[in-house]
Amino acid sequence: MEREACRELLEVLRWLPSNPTKRFPKLTAVQAAKMAKAKKLNSTLSPASVNGYMTKLRTLFNFAVNEGWLDRNPARGLRVVDPVRRRDKRLPFSNDQLRLIFDAPLYTGCADDWHGYATPGPARPRRGRFWVPLLALFSGLRLNEACQLDVADIEVVDGVHCISVSAGGVAADDKRLKTASSERLIPIHQTLRDIGFLAFVDARRATGGKKLFPELQASSTGYFSDPFSKWFRRFLAKSGAARPKTCFHSFRHCYRDALREARIEHEIALALGGWASGHGKDGGETAAAYGRGYRVETLSAAIAEVSYPGLDLSHLMAINSDRTTAIRVPLA
Repeated sequence: MEREACRELLEVLRWLPSNPTKRFPKLTAVQAAKMAKAKKLNSTLSPASVNGYMTKLRTLFNFAVNEGWLDRNPARGLRVVDPVRRRDKRLPFSNDQLRLIFDAPLYTGCADDWHGYATPGPARPRRGRFWVPLLALFSGLRLNEACQLDVADIEVVDGVHCISVSAGGVAADDKRLKTASSERLIPIHQTLRDIGFLAFVDARRATGGKKLFPELQASSTGYFSDPFSKWFRRFLAKSGAARPKTCFHSFRHCYRDALREARIEHEIALALGGWASGHGKDGGETAAAYGRGYRVETLSAAIAEVSYPGLDLSHLMAINSDRTTAIRVPLA
């Protein structure tokens, strides 16, 4: 494959509309891209998506080079420039947004947690839609990481209850991780315990079921996050918490800021969030490959410092099964 062909592919990807088979069902990808370019459509693939596809292509060609099938990688260095700074793409939720989210009927009493999640009612269902946002806020879980959890992923390590984020081995073909650094142990935050998370896990374990949230199903792409993400956008709108540049991933931004505010050591924060070191191929990455990582005791002490001043979740703790008394989220 020649480099010019790779350049042509990059140009097609740059102008390829999102959901091209739905918008232009009778056109090929190349034809759809030409149509989008001619009409100057705005809803095309994001720079991150385009570069993601090109990264996969470069990986394939690197394999071919290593095997001696090609002399060079024809896609090397081909990417599009993202005009938006990374830190400007998503924002953390504000305190007002967090209050609107956790004061919504889903958390204060609703008709049910499926079609009636936004309708006030007597039900207090505690399933995936209830727990996943809380897990993201207090454990830093990515959306797919939370939705795909197995009951067995909640385990006791060195006397500490933890969430084990992993691909689950060869047999776990329904689980996916974003990067190698995503695999980690996260001690369960006391607030989650106070709200009743461990009691929920015990109840799920007693049923003998595999999935922690069996009602959450994966999409045709194999990701559990796709359907949940679409629902959460509707939830934000109905709860009045929708704002520009915020989405479910904003919980992770809140979590990262909480780790910063608590003055948690940088490397420990990376371990708790499953973030890569960012050192590339220099000595920092090499150093990170040595040792077995932080002890659970160290991680537990760090995550205990995560707090959200001004966020009151006492209405969730008053009916929990892990404690008999209501306890408020730390304000300092």
